[in-house]
Amino acid sequence: MDLIDELRWRGMFHDMMPGTDEHLRQNAPISGYIGFDPTAPSLHIGNLATIMLLVHLQRAGHRPVALVGGATGMIGDPSGKSAERNLLDEEALRRNQAGIRAQLEKFLVFDDSPTGALVVNNYDWFKDFGFLGFLREVGKHLTVNYMMAKDSVKRRISGDENSGAEGLSYTEFSYQLLQGYDFVHLFRTYGCTLQMGASDQWGNITTGTELIRRMGTAELEEGAQQPAKAYALTGQLITKADGTKYGKSETGTVWLDASLTSPYQFYQFFLNAADADVPRLIRVFTLLTQPEIEALEAEHAEAPHKRILQKALAEQVTTRVHGQAAYEASLAASQVLFGGGELASLDEATLLDVFAGVPRVEVPRTALADMNVVSLLSEATGGVIFPSKGEARKMMQAGGVSLNREKANPEQLATDVTPLLNQYIVAQKGKKNYFLLKLV
Repeated sequence: MDLIDELRWRGMFHDMMPGTDEHLRQNAPISGYIGFDPTAPSLHIGNLATIMLLVHLQRAGHRPVALVGGATGMIGDPSGKSAERNLLDEEALRRNQAGIRAQLEKFLVFDDSPTGALVVNNYDWFKDFGFLGFLREVGKHLTVNYMMAKDSVKRRISGDENSGAEGLSYTEFSYQLLQGYDFVHLFRTYGCTLQMGASDQWGNITTGTELIRRMGTAELEEGAQQPAKAYALTGQLITKADGTKYGKSETGTVWLDASLTSPYQFYQFFLNAADADVPRLIRVFTLLTQPEIEALEAEHAEAPHKRILQKALAEQVTTRVHGQAAYEASLAASQVLFGGGELASLDEATLLDVFAGVPRVEVPRTALADMNVVSLLSEATGGVIFPSKGEARKMMQAGGVSLNREKANPEQLATDVTPLLNQYIVAQKGKKNYFLLKLV
């Protein structure tokens, strides 16, 4: 199956310039690139669909090039934005670029073969490119009318109050010209003939193909054999079934960096995907084959409550991003609330993740010496768990209270409960009510 067919059945294909399919078929391996914004220290779930475009490009026998925009990241792309972003300094951008490269290495094969992936930084060719030189060599090839016709520019430059637009600075207006020159540079230097991206990048991408056409072969490096022709391909933006943007959780952006979004939170994000969304997500974010996915869908349809598709999706993506060990730890942690996992096996970060949404109460360690568990769960916790000793005692006698998964006895001393990590006690009241006690 070639690249376009692969993207089509996965629901990832949006549009391409005429001749792109033939170019891919007849000139393998070609080099194709996607740009990544380094204004955050990590890529996020929203970037995964474009990363997977590069993955499929490489699997189809072509060379993927990831451009980290150290120069353009200092300006900001106006596409899909209603306001100008904050600008970062070079040091911060370099740190972010290093983190992004490490994440891309989990998806792409970097070697010396004709299809080995490359990471390039456009700061390397813009840092010594003077303003006057850029205007003379590049700016003269595009008219203002051409640049203003782009949708991303029109929405912002109109200052439409209904869109929330704030107008457009010259800095952002020039962005498409800079990104277009990226394509020219990669075309010259690496013979890169394809740029890919999300559908909202169409305007910027085609600016690059137009620059290559207008600058012509005469301005390419001596001895270059490529015709002054380049191509564009865009993928679908990933949205939920209700049309809202995909990639946000209740707590905000879902990052690929474990220090920003823990592997457990990452796993849970995919595990909790809606039934209406998961058939598309598993096609986009995994490399499972069409027969494998269709078999999972058939199994899921027979017993939706088992969440077969969600579990497969969460396993595939978590393992790719965080590794097998992190996936297994996340799986074990996710089973804790359902009685199938060991609390003692959790590290502190995962324990706090698992019980992130439950009430937390701090209890002085010194107070434990002279009380039983009845007092612990009533007076010592300020009535958060039980409003009175009598109610706590009654529920314990009925077997409805557990401490760190052990049934609580009303005569049991508080000091007989072994704290998790020497600091925490998980109290369970009935089947579904959890509380986290922290000893201080």
